[in-house]
Amino acid sequence: MPAIPLSYVDIAADITARIKAGEYEPGAKLPSYTQLADLYSVSFSTAARAVALLRDRGVVVGAPGRGVFVKELDSGKS
Repeated sequence: MPAIPLSYVDIAADITARIKAGEYEPGAKLPSYTQLADLYSVSFSTAARAVALLRDRGVVVGAPGRGVFVKELDSGKS
Protein backbone atom coordinates (compact mmCIF):
# COMPACT_ATOMS: atom_id res chain seq x y z
CA MET A 1 0.00 0.00 0.00
CA PRO A 2 1.53 3.36 -1.00
CA ALA A 3 2.27 5.91 1.68
CA ILE A 4 -0.13 8.81 2.11
CA PRO A 5 1.46 11.96 0.68
CA LEU A 6 2.34 14.70 3.14
CA SER A 7 0.05 17.71 3.36
CA TYR A 8 1.39 21.20 2.79
CA VAL A 9 1.08 21.78 6.56
CA ASP A 10 3.26 18.71 7.24
CA ILE A 11 5.84 19.92 4.71
CA ALA A 12 5.90 23.40 6.24
CA ALA A 13 6.42 21.82 9.68
CA ASP A 14 9.29 19.70 8.35
CA ILE A 15 10.99 22.69 6.71
CA THR A 16 10.57 24.65 9.95
CA ALA A 17 12.19 21.78 11.87
CA ARG A 18 15.07 21.74 9.36
CA ILE A 19 15.55 25.48 9.86
CA LYS A 20 15.57 25.08 13.66
CA ALA A 21 18.07 22.20 13.33
CA GLY A 22 20.38 24.44 11.30
CA GLU A 23 20.02 22.62 7.99
CA TYR A 24 18.78 25.87 6.46
CA GLU A 25 20.47 28.81 8.14
CA PRO A 26 19.16 32.40 8.19
CA GLY A 27 19.66 33.89 4.74
CA ALA A 28 19.92 30.47 3.08
CA LYS A 29 17.99 29.89 -0.11
CA LEU A 30 15.38 27.14 0.05
CA PRO A 31 15.16 24.59 -2.75
CA SER A 32 12.85 25.57 -5.62
CA TYR A 33 9.20 24.53 -5.61
CA THR A 34 10.05 21.81 -8.14
CA GLN A 35 12.89 20.52 -5.98
CA LEU A 36 10.68 20.55 -2.88
CA ALA A 37 7.93 18.73 -4.77
CA ASP A 38 10.44 16.04 -5.77
CA LEU A 39 11.93 15.87 -2.26
CA TYR A 40 8.53 15.33 -0.60
CA SER A 41 6.92 13.41 -3.51
CA VAL A 42 4.07 15.90 -3.82
CA SER A 43 2.74 18.17 -6.55
CA PHE A 44 4.26 21.54 -7.40
CA SER A 45 1.16 23.27 -6.00
CA THR A 46 1.45 21.45 -2.66
CA ALA A 47 5.09 22.53 -2.35
CA ALA A 48 4.12 26.10 -3.26
CA ARG A 49 1.36 26.10 -0.62
CA ALA A 50 3.84 24.90 2.02
CA VAL A 51 6.22 27.75 1.18
CA ALA A 52 3.32 30.23 1.16
CA LEU A 53 2.39 29.07 4.67
CA LEU A 54 5.98 29.60 5.81
CA ARG A 55 5.92 33.06 4.25
CA ASP A 56 2.64 33.86 6.05
CA ARG A 57 4.20 32.72 9.33
CA GLY A 58 7.23 34.96 8.76
CA VAL A 59 9.68 32.06 8.57
CA VAL A 60 10.83 32.78 5.01
CA VAL A 61 10.85 35.73 2.64
CA GLY A 62 10.49 35.70 -1.12
CA ALA A 63 12.72 37.66 -3.45
CA PRO A 64 11.04 37.85 -6.87
CA GLY A 65 13.28 36.36 -9.51
CA ARG A 66 15.81 35.16 -6.93
CA GLY A 67 14.04 32.59 -4.77
CA VAL A 68 12.79 32.07 -1.24
CA PHE A 69 15.14 32.60 1.68
CA VAL A 70 15.12 31.78 5.39
CA LYS A 71 14.32 34.98 7.24
CA GLU A 72 17.25 36.57 9.01
CA LEU A 73 17.05 36.43 12.79
CA ASP A 74 15.91 39.60 14.50
CA SER A 75 18.66 41.12 16.58
CA GLY A 76 16.19 42.00 19.32
CA LYS A 77 16.66 45.71 18.75
CA SER A 78 13.52 47.81 18.35
